[in-house]
Amino acid sequence: MAQEEKATKNIMHATSHTDSCDLAQALKSAVAELYHLENNLPEIRAKGELALQRLLPVAFYSSGQSSVVARFLLNLDRGDRFPFDMTDLRRLDCDIHEDCLLVLKMDHNPLKKVHQYFEDGSTLWESLAKKWGSRDDLHTP
Repeated sequence: MAQEEKATKNIMHATSHTDSCDLAQALKSAVAELYHLENNLPEIRAKGELALQRLLPVAFYSSGQSSVVARFLLNLDRGDRFPFDMTDLRRLDCDIHEDCLLVLKMDHNPLKKVHQYFEDGSTLWESLAKKWGSRDDLHTP
């Protein structure tokens, strides 16, 4: 959605110009962005789904990296309930870090929420929330 919104804004911005060359270039750029997005989405989603399948088991381990991955996945699903400090991604090994970025890229134009890629995903995500805590848990005395 964000890519489509950006392209729409480019078109809207272009129509405010009086120079027809500027308008034509802006429209050409917006169409190219949409074309690029449409052509790359299947690959982005496939890579993201594979990365998500690798990340979920990591999230259920009991390590510092597991905590980061779990909170990252919880945040993608419910950012209002599960805050996440993006600088924590620096604590991850390179391959796990890359998987997080692939999932984030996939989730930029989501087909569904990340927990919905798994059978009984809601239960899995609630298990992660119980294991790694949520903002609600942090405010409980």
